[in-house]
Amino acid sequence: MSFETPAKLFVASSNPGKLREYRILAAGHPVELELLPGIGQMPPFEETAPTFAENAAGKALHFSHFAHHPVISDDSGLVVPALGGAPGVHSARYAGPGASDADRVRKLLGEMQGRKGDERKAMFVCVLAMALRGRAVAVFSDSAQGVLTEEPRGADGFGYDPIFFFDSLGRTYAEITREEKNRYSHRGKAFRKLMEFLAAPGSYVVA
Repeated sequence: MSFETPAKLFVASSNPGKLREYRILAAGHPVELELLPGIGQMPPFEETAPTFAENAAGKALHFSHFAHHPVISDDSGLVVPALGGAPGVHSARYAGPGASDADRVRKLLGEMQGRKGDERKAMFVCVLAMALRGRAVAVFSDSAQGVLTEEPRGADGFGYDPIFFFDSLGRTYAEITREEKNRYSHRGKAFRKLMEFLAAPGSYVVA
């Protein structure tokens, strides 16, 4: 199948905030992004796999059975080598059901108590998958390296952003602009790989 301009992609989410983020990242590219219609009424996909790639690909494959256009999904999180890779795929559930971002940050800082130097190294990881009618089309991943601060800094961002110090800019993710975050973040870099793939001649993308 050949590439059409613009390519229409469905985002496997009911979150308009995620759609807005994707649309910002896609600015200037020949793609049309929409939330997957009726996703709330579809059988859910449980993201219980041990890796980001399995969760992202599994979700895209699952929901691609309900769509006539390619479906994209991502799984991302914070990986701290000194904690054996935690929070990892459990980043959003690290402090238990119903916990807030502040709860998760507080728990992680507690786990990092007394750790110094290289022990505070961390990275954000994002895996982005695209599927069409039950077939995986592409999987992309990228990461951003940083260091965990000892206390939150900055008022923007979400999740672990206030304690993720990004060396290249000398600030936490919660202290940088949205444009800077899109340029350097794990999700931004993974999404740009998808855009490059879609722009390549002969991309397998159309419905």
